[in-house]
Amino acid sequence: MVEAWYMDESQEDQRAPHRQRPNRAVSLEQLRRLGVVYRRLDADNYETDPCLKEIRRAENYSWMDIVTIHKDKLPNYEEKIKTFYEEHLHLDDEIRYILEGSGYFDVRDKDDKWIRISMEKGDMITLPAGIYHRFTLDENNYVKAMRLFVGEPVWTAYNRPADDSPARKQYMKFLAEDA
Repeated sequence: MVEAWYMDESQEDQRAPHRQRPNRAVSLEQLRRLGVVYRRLDADNYETDPCLKEIRRAENYSWMDIVTIHKDKLPNYEEKIKTFYEEHLHLDDEIRYILEGSGYFDVRDKDDKWIRISMEKGDMITLPAGIYHRFTLDENNYVKAMRLFVGEPVWTAYNRPADDSPARKQYMKFLAEDA
């Protein structure tokens, strides 16, 4: 099951857990109020999983690919890792399904504090358009993930600050309505 917590302020290795002491856990309900959707699926059978098929149909996830993030598998690995960890947002939802390995998605809460979401095999996450976030591998240095999109994929990341983007304004309106 997914685990999430508020991060400490340490600038040490980004792949470390960065838990506050004492740990400040974040519930799935707290993530949901930020627009983050979590699902648990059968990653061993992703090619034939009826649950994944139904999610793709219901959410109109018409495009998908699989990416492996490891120094021996990803071209320009060091550059990509730095890029993934820069705080940014997208104009569309970001959907990731972990097929193997593990890593962290970090998202900002309503008070602009970092929440770290530990992702491992079988975890699927949807980050809403306009949420500031970043990704890093954990200390295992390996993840294989499915990327899903509605329509054609758009890879553009807008580094912070991007508060004037329509997606950010819409996301802030969502947060205000949920308050």
